[in-house]
Amino acid sequence: MRTNDAAAEVAPVAHEPHSDLKRVAASSFLGNFIEWFDYATYTYFAITIGQVFFPGSEVNSTLMAFAIFALAFIFRPLGAMFWGSMGDKKGRKQSLAISVLLMSGAAFLIGCLPSYQAIGLASPILLLVLRSVQGFSVAGEYSGAAVFLAEYAPPEKRGRYCSLVPASTATGLLAGSTMALVLKMVLPEAAIIEWGWRIPFLLAGPLGFIAHYIRTKLEDSPAFVKMEEGNKEAEHPTHLVFKKYRKRLLSSVAATMVNAVGFYLVLTYLPTYLTSYTSMEASQAQLATDIALIAYLLIIFGSGTLSDKVGRRRMLLTACVAFIVLSIPCFLMLGTASLPIVIVAELIMCVTLSLNDANIACYQAEMFPTEVRYTGAALGSNIAYVVFGGTASFVATALIDATGNGLMPAFYMMAISAVAGVILFFTAHDYNGIPLDEIR
Repeated sequence: MRTNDAAAEVAPVAHEPHSDLKRVAASSFLGNFIEWFDYATYTYFAITIGQVFFPGSEVNSTLMAFAIFALAFIFRPLGAMFWGSMGDKKGRKQSLAISVLLMSGAAFLIGCLPSYQAIGLASPILLLVLRSVQGFSVAGEYSGAAVFLAEYAPPEKRGRYCSLVPASTATGLLAGSTMALVLKMVLPEAAIIEWGWRIPFLLAGPLGFIAHYIRTKLEDSPAFVKMEEGNKEAEHPTHLVFKKYRKRLLSSVAATMVNAVGFYLVLTYLPTYLTSYTSMEASQAQLATDIALIAYLLIIFGSGTLSDKVGRRRMLLTACVAFIVLSIPCFLMLGTASLPIVIVAELIMCVTLSLNDANIACYQAEMFPTEVRYTGAALGSNIAYVVFGGTASFVATALIDATGNGLMPAFYMMAISAVAGVILFFTAHDYNGIPLDEIR
């Protein structure tokens, strides 16, 4: 009955497929794709970026490139509070339209940066500044797109629609990895180091303006409009989240811990891992990741749809158990450096990750009431990402270098999953089928 009542109260989501819902889905997919294409490009060219901005030995320069990657995550909680507050008080679409401009503009400028050999220490400093702008702006993108979609989607199909968000992320990663693969295949290494790595970053400029334009033409979500008409906006959304919804925030952080480490290790770090710590060639490592990403895109929608039937809590806990059981066998398979075996290992990890990733966007959006939904979702996501996501590649590289053990990333993934699983067991709840305006 609650679903029928909600359909009567919120007309835009009553009739599917609705033109507004379709346009919101398309814009959320496109905007998040651009954000993560720009973001992922840095990781796929980490070795090259290390050589350009941190001349020295290959391992040390790569480690420094990942350190810059990790340091930029410090700005994500600040971005979460800024974009979340804007989204809860001024509207979802305004926050999303501005954040994509900042992200793409910073990426474009990274493509224009002179090398260390040209301007010395100023080069890596400017890289850190621009990466920090990226970290600040992306803090509002993923969660904002999830909230926007969740507030438009039918309650009984929120998982299905919100799975578009991680699907767009994977598509952005696929586009970034494919471009990296093509560039590495057609250009000599000297050309890649000199100018080839800049191409994906420069593409961000025009793509960002397109996404910005599309989002300015959208209407805000029915849930936000209803809240605004009732003058129920929270004066200080961030303060309210920490004061009233701490347990839900902890649950959100725990769920995102697994996603943050798993996402960056499985979908962005593995090409670097395979080329640096196994005998696999760069082109084969990139090809294996591309194949895994394509499969992941097919898997993610099924996992999102399944969550509407069995519940987000059960899916999140299953992902924790699966990572604990399967991480070491998968990394042993990666160590063979055999393309077919590596592909199978990556596919296993992708299926495991999808059980978490397909649910994160929806779970974070539906656990908070409308007046703090954007802020709560953004804070839960970005607190976890600043501690675990941004450092995942750096920690994995540092652990291997310190111990000489190529299985250390697997042990790290297992530890994260165990801690998160315990927290989720005691804090996670299901909100399937409940209209978002009924969540308090």
